[in-house]
Amino acid sequence: MKSLLVSCLLLMAAPMMGQKSTTQILHRDIQIKTALLPLSEDNKEGAMVYGYDAEGKMTVLRKGTNNLVCIADNPMKDGVSVSCYFSQLDPFMARGRELSAQGKTVAEIREIRGNEIASGALKMPGEPSMLYVYYGKSEDYDPKTGSLENGKFRYVIYTPFATVESTGLPAKPHAPGMPWLMDPGTHRAHIMVGPFN
Repeated sequence: MKSLLVSCLLLMAAPMMGQKSTTQILHRDIQIKTALLPLSEDNKEGAMVYGYDAEGKMTVLRKGTNNLVCIADNPMKDGVSVSCYFSQLDPFMARGRELSAQGKTVAEIREIRGNEIASGALKMPGEPSMLYVYYGKSEDYDPKTGSLENGKFRYVIYTPFATVESTGLPAKPHAPGMPWLMDPGTHRAHIMVGPFN
């Protein structure tokens, strides 16, 4: 009976073992076009863009000439989400991606980056720094054109160590779309605005 059960399980698993990953890495031009969706037209041309190579590894798709960095949609995750941020945030963001690739949890990443910022090993901008996010559902995305219908915007302004007392912002929103301060008093304190539309 046990051998029959094992045989049945192996027969059911065989087709799955032979399957290849269905993850599709889009052409670099489409990745770039989608990554730039959060930005206004006058900022798109000069933004640096990170995306994915044929093996699914993150790489620079385009060097930038302005002060913005954009991240293409992760083909390994469901839905579509792209973001662009002030270039001085890049060391902080890059360190987060590096730690995530090492298998660190969100809590571990926060602790490690917090310790590195406290020691001076990792720098955060001294002034408020912008992050733009545009996201939506996979079924609303056209991989041939790089367009996303029914997407939503979210805006984040990093203000390290800002507090409710130092900004006058609430620690949570009390009306739709209002700005509020998330993680006050920490290295990753930021003003959340949105989502919109």
